[in-house]
Amino acid sequence: MSHSLRFATKFANTGARDILARDRARAQKLLAGIQPHGPAAYHAHELRTRGAHHRKHAATAPHSAASAAAGDTIDVTDAAVTYTASVGVGSPATDFTLLIDTGSSNTWVGADKKYTKTKTSKSTNKKVNVSYGSGSFSGTEYTDEVTLSSALVIPTQSIGVASTAQGFDGVDGILGIGPVDLTDGTVSGTTNVPTVTDNLFRQGTIATESIGIFYEPSTSAESVANGELTFGGVDTTKITGDVSYVPITSTSPASQYWGIDQSVSYGDSTTILDSTAGIVDTGTTLVLIATDAFQAYQKATGAKLDQTTGLLTVTEAQFNNLQSLFFNIGGVSYELSANAQIWPRALNSQLGGSADTIYLVVSDLGSQSGQGLDFINGFTFLQRFYSVYDVTNSQVGLATTAFTDAETN
Repeated sequence: MSHSLRFATKFANTGARDILARDRARAQKLLAGIQPHGPAAYHAHELRTRGAHHRKHAATAPHSAASAAAGDTIDVTDAAVTYTASVGVGSPATDFTLLIDTGSSNTWVGADKKYTKTKTSKSTNKKVNVSYGSGSFSGTEYTDEVTLSSALVIPTQSIGVASTAQGFDGVDGILGIGPVDLTDGTVSGTTNVPTVTDNLFRQGTIATESIGIFYEPSTSAESVANGELTFGGVDTTKITGDVSYVPITSTSPASQYWGIDQSVSYGDSTTILDSTAGIVDTGTTLVLIATDAFQAYQKATGAKLDQTTGLLTVTEAQFNNLQSLFFNIGGVSYELSANAQIWPRALNSQLGGSADTIYLVVSDLGSQSGQGLDFINGFTFLQRFYSVYDVTNSQVGLATTAFTDAETN
């Protein structure tokens, strides 16, 4: 049985250049792969701690949409740049608004709202430091009770309590749901730190160590809950077909994250990105592709680079002729329609853009292909597909939803 929490959407009034800069900074951290990590390395280099993620590859396997919904669910919200969930820490619990991040694995609080000690709080007196592409935090590790929903309670979860945090205005921290090896060296004297998913699985709350993510495309700046995070299974009420799984890519550095292999074509016959490795990532806003692929996409669409926002723009006539992008993943083609390739026009003000301009959400990763991480399918992609992050079987799954072909933008 699934359990849901409803929360309001939190939008940040930020320019597109800020979104693009943050996405690219994050991409550069991800591309860097394995780095010196831990508190000493953080202070010396301000590098993002990333452990090598070694997995046993699982065979591609379908998951029937007719199967019963499994796991427990909490809702997530779209903040125009990221999605957030309300998470309780302590007993009695203090609610924190945390960014949901599949590209990192530490859970921490204190960036905005300060941590309040309760009877369940226990300091380990260990230092914790993590540097992200667009921010960082340092502080002290605590163990505490973490409440994701009434059915998803972790009595003893490692959390970071920030003494300093940069780049997280308007939110309280991060709910890290990436691979556990990404925590390597982030806490002094500790090899790695079990994630919230690890602990839910170990304590028997969920039967499978997996996460299903559903997003509904945003159409207005009004406060509305438009996402769902399901621990331990797939919410089959949110998908319109089977979930198709692919093993985590063997190519580094994408293999250290939720990495997959895919190729991308524009329309029926124009390949813009040959089969290569990249990642699916809720912490990235746009769809980023290698520079050479981006140039091929720009040529195929006839789009122009807008100097104000840094994004590609198309005219109304070009939009009417815009072809679908096809992402071939494990032999399955996932279609990103013309409408799905544009930023929601009703939310152009969130970009700092013009109301009557059509902006594309496909942008330049900032490096040529062949680097081992040549694309990032960010949440403008994930708003159109249900995604599954399966730790138990070392695989990623995707399925269509009622919004895959929506004309909401």
